[in-house]
Amino acid sequence: MANKLDGKRVAILVADGFEQVELEGPQQALEEAGAETLIVSPNEESVAGWHHFDAGDLFDVDVPLAEADPNDFDALLLPGGVANPDQLRMKPEAVQFVKAFFDAGKPVAAICHGPWTLIEAGAVEGRTMTSWPSLKTDLTNAGAKWVDEQVVTDSGLVTSRKPDDIPAFNEKMIEEFAEGTHRAQKAATNG
Repeated sequence: MANKLDGKRVAILVADGFEQVELEGPQQALEEAGAETLIVSPNEESVAGWHHFDAGDLFDVDVPLAEADPNDFDALLLPGGVANPDQLRMKPEAVQFVKAFFDAGKPVAAICHGPWTLIEAGAVEGRTMTSWPSLKTDLTNAGAKWVDEQVVTDSGLVTSRKPDDIPAFNEKMIEEFAEGTHRAQKAATNG
């Protein structure tokens, strides 16, 4: 995987309460493949991870969301955790940040509860996706076809269910991020 992503900048969008392993594992894989990763957050200085129900570590925010420009990035990673995407989907600036990646055809990877933010951005209709099982109804109601698979790729969008899926998720994420823009990667106009 080394050097597949040289010169690529990847935004990792998180709020407090992200599942720490879903940031650290993919971030490490992206960096090992040559990408520069930057944590983008509504928080300005640091953001708190979680280990399921237990508090995790604090991570430095590289770019506060208020200063983040989607045009500065080649791809987007959305870790899960329940609290993280629930907060992001309630922030119009976070939803617009995510939607901008779809509007530009840039690849996006979301794991576990991460697709909640994609629903709010109007980016799931007509797509085949997976997620943490509790999001099945949400995704289906938003027009996605939900499947229970380790990793699913649909026109530049990579989704996985849970931390156990991270190895397969990382492999597909790196493949899609290396391919770059996808013409079919567009959000719904009403999102």
